[in-house]
Amino acid sequence: MNKSELIDAVAERAELSKAAVNKAIDAMTEVITSVIAKGNPVALIGFGTFKSVMRSARTGKNPKTGAPLKIAAKAVPKFSAGAGLKAAVAGKKPAAKKAAAPAKKAAAKPAAAKKPAAKKK
Repeated sequence: MNKSELIDAVAERAELSKAAVNKAIDAMTEVITSVIAKGNPVALIGFGTFKSVMRSARTGKNPKTGAPLKIAAKAVPKFSAGAGLKAAVAGKKPAAKKAAAPAKKAAAKPAAAKKPAAKKK
């Protein structure tokens, strides 16, 4: 799927104009790019996390001559898929969120005073 197909699909699903969706997608990619460039991650719960990671320096080979060359360390973008996306790709239903446990009610009676410890003989 390319960008124009994505715009068409989102516009249809969200019942928005293609121009509005195009602006939204452009704005989203600009924001994600600028945040990652600053070194901060962008987490979309259930979808995934975009972040910047440092790739260490390494030795590579010139493909034409086979001569070894040094490749400098640099920051590169990385995407880690979230649990919901992984489940959807695997064809499984995403794990249901566990219902929050009901809050414990405060005791109606005041706590009884502790008895003093018995003396040892």
